[in-house]
Amino acid sequence: MDPMFKIDASFCQHILAASSPLHPNAHNGFGLLSGTSLSTPVVSGIIALLKSLHPNWSPVALRSALVTTAWRTSPSGEPIFAEGSNKKLADPFDYGGGLVNPEKAAKPELVYDMEIEDYISYMCAVGYNDSSISRVLGKKNKCPTPEPSVLDINLPSIVTIPNLEKEVTLTKTVTNVGPIKSVYKAVIESPLGITLTVKPTTLVFNSAANRVLTFSVKAKTSHKVNTGYFFGSLTWTDGVHNVTIPVSVKTKITIKR
Repeated sequence: MDPMFKIDASFCQHILAASSPLHPNAHNGFGLLSGTSLSTPVVSGIIALLKSLHPNWSPVALRSALVTTAWRTSPSGEPIFAEGSNKKLADPFDYGGGLVNPEKAAKPELVYDMEIEDYISYMCAVGYNDSSISRVLGKKNKCPTPEPSVLDINLPSIVTIPNLEKEVTLTKTVTNVGPIKSVYKAVIESPLGITLTVKPTTLVFNSAANRVLTFSVKAKTSHKVNTGYFFGSLTWTDGVHNVTIPVSVKTKITIKR
């Protein structure tokens, strides 16, 4: 599984959760446990509140609202560190989109959403055959040729590019859930040694019928050797609201014999 898929759900750190009175750590009542998995009920509660505000939003749109508005520092502006025997400055593999900001998540302005066709394209991209997909759908399906790219899945992150040799282009779609007339400009924080190019660099939403726009991102490496993962971000901003997704890229050079 792509690390971004897994980590994007880990929005909270240092969560304290009550444990059963029967737990070994409990003393004459409920005990407290800490860990990222214990953030699940907290995030679920925030999702329930968002769903009450936006009952028609899909699970992907709700997730997008959390990820794209999250803090990448502590609420006070301090850097986030990853726990371990040797603490290090946290990266998106540690905190995903960042720390949940429920107030901003209520008004994300733009969301990355997915329809049933997006899920079908994803299943085709990762190698499910037509008969398997047809059984899931309950109707006949035929994957296109060439197969879709798994990098185009419309989650709120640049799906980790694990084997970038020269360059690759992927597409994303955003839905305007804010004011009908809005203009957003791209702000790029490129990973070390990687050039990110976004087209178009400006998204113009000018009518109720023009709420969904697609853009492309080209990632090009200047590294001449294999690397570890380097991180960056892509932000769409209207000058007031910032809609940010993490970027993760690793260069892998194939030696031809």
